[in-house]
Amino acid sequence: MSKPQAVVLDIEGTTSPLAAVHEQLFPYARARVADWLAEHRGTPAATEVLDGVRAELGEPGADEQQVVAALVGWIDADVKAKPLKQLQGLIWHSGFLAGDLRGQVYPDVPVALKAWHGAGIGLHVYSSGSVAAQRDWFAHSDHGDLSGYLSGHFDLATAGPKREAESYRRITAALGVPAAQTLFLSDVAAELDAAVEAGWRAIGVRRPGEQHGPAGGHRWIAEFGELEL
Repeated sequence: MSKPQAVVLDIEGTTSPLAAVHEQLFPYARARVADWLAEHRGTPAATEVLDGVRAELGEPGADEQQVVAALVGWIDADVKAKPLKQLQGLIWHSGFLAGDLRGQVYPDVPVALKAWHGAGIGLHVYSSGSVAAQRDWFAHSDHGDLSGYLSGHFDLATAGPKREAESYRRITAALGVPAAQTLFLSDVAAELDAAVEAGWRAIGVRRPGEQHGPAGGHRWIAEFGELEL
């Protein structure tokens, strides 16, 4: 395939094992939701999270205990709620800095990022996890600091839901790269469909042992080394 100007990467199931997020990050945040909100009570960050949860619930009078219960429930159900993603990113940031957490990426990922970056391709991340969490994940990875290869990050707050074409159009506008010159890599067919609807090129990534598989008539690869960009 011809070299794209930009490559946009999903994280879970694409650059990194789903288990790395669900079995490491989610429990870490879940165990610290109540304590974090209590310790940061009255700060702008905590107030924003509280107000965001209340808005999502449609209950402006919900107290802190109710908010905590909602957040924990969302973590258990893997709900893509903006205030939850924001709070998780804040909690994880402390964990990454303390060395409690480390981003996990497949071995082919650092090799590909280095090669694509060296070829002049702009590399970006689009994940439901917050931009802050994305930055920490790649800056503190098990393959070292990979953040230098990445030029931009997008999440639910900055782009929108990953299964809606309009989200990809927002990213196109932000990147200033033609949609047809942007390649999206993800393990979720519905996300690939949305990207294609927005005019992007899209390729599915089917990692061995992961839950998502080939669907939607897209090309699918097992690792980034199969792409010649």
